[in-house]
Amino acid sequence: MLKYYLRHSMLPRHVQRLGRDWIAHRNGSQVLGLNSPISSCLRWAGHSPWASFPLPVPVDFSANWRLPPFFGPWRQFQNSNWQLENFTQSSCFHLPYPSMKSEGEEPSTKKRRLGSQCDTSTPEEETRVSNEKEPLCLSVAQDEEKHTSKKGTVKRHWEYFCQHSRTMKILEKKETDQSNTESEAKFDFTVMSYNILSQNLLEDNSHLYKHCRQRLLIWTYRFPNILQEIKQLDADVLCLQEVQEDHYRTEIKSSLESLGYHCEYKMRTGRKPDGCATCFKTSKFSLISSKPVEFFRRDIPLLDRDNVGLVLLLRPKFHCKTNAAICIANTHLLYNPRRGDIKLTQLAILLAEIASVAPQKDGTFCPVILCGDFNSVPGSPLYRFIKEGKLNYEGLAIGKVSGQEQFPRGQRILPIPIWPKKLGISQNCVYEIKQQQKEEKAEEKMEAAKPDNAQKIVIAPEKLSSKLQHHFKLSSVYSHYVPETGIPEVTTCHSRSAVTVDYIFYSAANDDTAARPGAEDSFRGGLKLLGRLALLTEKDIWTVNGLPNENNSSDHLPLLAEFRLIERK
Repeated sequence: MLKYYLRHSMLPRHVQRLGRDWIAHRNGSQVLGLNSPISSCLRWAGHSPWASFPLPVPVDFSANWRLPPFFGPWRQFQNSNWQLENFTQSSCFHLPYPSMKSEGEEPSTKKRRLGSQCDTSTPEEETRVSNEKEPLCLSVAQDEEKHTSKKGTVKRHWEYFCQHSRTMKILEKKETDQSNTESEAKFDFTVMSYNILSQNLLEDNSHLYKHCRQRLLIWTYRFPNILQEIKQLDADVLCLQEVQEDHYRTEIKSSLESLGYHCEYKMRTGRKPDGCATCFKTSKFSLISSKPVEFFRRDIPLLDRDNVGLVLLLRPKFHCKTNAAICIANTHLLYNPRRGDIKLTQLAILLAEIASVAPQKDGTFCPVILCGDFNSVPGSPLYRFIKEGKLNYEGLAIGKVSGQEQFPRGQRILPIPIWPKKLGISQNCVYEIKQQQKEEKAEEKMEAAKPDNAQKIVIAPEKLSSKLQHHFKLSSVYSHYVPETGIPEVTTCHSRSAVTVDYIFYSAANDDTAARPGAEDSFRGGLKLLGRLALLTEKDIWTVNGLPNENNSSDHLPLLAEFRLIERK
């Protein structure tokens, strides 16, 4: 009867064809038979022009099944807000919206040049990889989180570099009292860096989120998702960016305090309504000092932007011989790809603030963790300056500092020096008052050692240096490329771009095999990287329609790492 009706009805041609496809499936494989699970592909009128969407799990259509109510042109069906789960009972898969052409493809407005390689690993292969120890003891944790996922999510696994990482702590609880006593001498903690996407900025830049359904962009929908991510990842320290002030005051702070966090906040200067928040578990740390950092300087034209940072000095709550401390710095640097001079100057100010609070009584620095959205890509001059501790910027184009643009438009060369002397920060990224005091002490020692009849030596003024330096040899938690394929990882993804701009840098202990060798002598202790939450590729993220999406409510991914504090010997 249905076949006759479709053949002789006045229905549009594409709907008739849709019905014929259903009948073909019924005759060939009993797809619509009573109590028969679906195991093949349904074909829907859509792009390509008929895109297939396989169901990943068997679904029973025997109960309450009816023909979907769309008997008009495809555009009406496209706008009917129809989802597959409307007539299925137990499917964990939903039909992507028209912005996703088919499973695994990017939306037509977001086509990208991806490498020829793609991730074809199976769950069995992932399990095999997780049981193999690489030279750095890097492996994949097969915990419960990996096997439980909500509809429309991409799984992120935990990579650890040590047997005693956070993923193994469930087993540690079952050990004997003696082993528990031994573990008390170690201080392990986790740090998250997360740009949560200010609602004000989202609305001001709506063109970046054309791929998203409008209901997913409302703050009342987004905040519960963000809070759930924070709860689930359960970091001991949170470094958050783009925290809108009114939301922080009315919702975010109280919600985080109920989870056991103490919160410090710095709003951007000027009329910008968002800022940075650094929060820590009071059960793990106590606050020594908190220093808000403003990059805006009224009397310096170069520094006319409203970005900010926060520098906290925390004391771990555990029994140890020395008064250990950890410096946590959190920032969000300027976005503008053509103003590398401002970015470098903002970074220099932040490093100077760290250098002012990190020194210990014995002259060494406490371990430093530097988090945030740096609006610079891996391998860029700014990135290399953070990791290598030095940068010769002579002849460097201002638009190439951050590496955000493949063909930078800002071709003006960086001036020497970049910032004026009245900023009070030296080329070594420390406040010149302290630098001057050190130089004066050194001169006094030289004067005392000189004989009375020594001739006075006239020193010619030095040539202005184009070399920047800082005192912290920092390592990156992430390698920025998928080890197996070399495909770039990304930390942010929206309609215009998908790149890495968020980082967690840390001062590595000498025995940290996850970091590059060569830590400075000024760090007798340091931090050992135990594990990290793996990042994703652009292709991975577009399988769930980019960011934000139904379950991930920021256009950035949260970064998470676990460290062990190594005491100075």
